[in-house]
Amino acid sequence: MERFDKYWIGILVGALSPILFMWAYIERYELWYYLQTMQFYDHSILSKLLLCSVFPDMGLIFVFYLTNTWNLSKGILIGMMPFMIASLLVSM
Repeated sequence: MERFDKYWIGILVGALSPILFMWAYIERYELWYYLQTMQFYDHSILSKLLLCSVFPDMGLIFVFYLTNTWNLSKGILIGMMPFMIASLLVSM
């Protein structure tokens, strides 16, 4: 596990997993039509979708924290921050 304990790997995982989770969530519940027709007038839906997309990162941070891969955990946290900031900005 030591060879994967790098910041850039964590940033990459932290940035890609919310995108993949958001895509899978939208596909699973067939929200494409709803997202296109509301034209983002209701910002609470988009904000909640962005917040839900960060849940896998939180789980990964916990798992990698328990395995003492500190740099990987910090990188995931850094990669997750743009999604958290975007969610806060959309909700205001």
